[in-house]
Amino acid sequence: MPLYEHVFISRQDLSNAQAEGLVEHFSTVLADNGGKVVESEYWGVKTMAYKINKNRKGHYALLKSDAPAAAVQEMERLMRLHDDVMRVLTIKVDKHGEGPSVQMQKRDDRERGDRGDRPEGGFGGERRERPSFGDRPERSERPSFRR
Repeated sequence: MPLYEHVFISRQDLSNAQAEGLVEHFSTVLADNGGKVVESEYWGVKTMAYKINKNRKGHYALLKSDAPAAAVQEMERLMRLHDDVMRVLTIKVDKHGEGPSVQMQKRDDRERGDRGDRPEGGFGGERRERPSFGDRPERSERPSFRR
């Protein structure tokens, strides 16, 4: 069966228990339609980049599933109809990642990728000093753009 990852955002005014209950509810929807949830993670309340339905924050959750397409379509249909779910994103993946997702890892445990062939000074390389007013050419030596 195909592998999927589902991330959904529920309303901010739900309690943590209610938000985790939504994860369990949609897991049973997948199971009833012939699929199984490999792993689920509740990420907690996070601030969103923009308001959705007058909400600034939302409860985020991740489901990793192994389910047929019909089960995923039914779960997404029920999520769209549910009043507490604001957004849903489903992605088909080749394989599920090992260990916790990036959201669940501590900031210190995350590995930063290679920064490429940046010089030690950063993108700009060496910094030049700006010329002082005494280094400016005389008015007669400056180009004139007037006609």
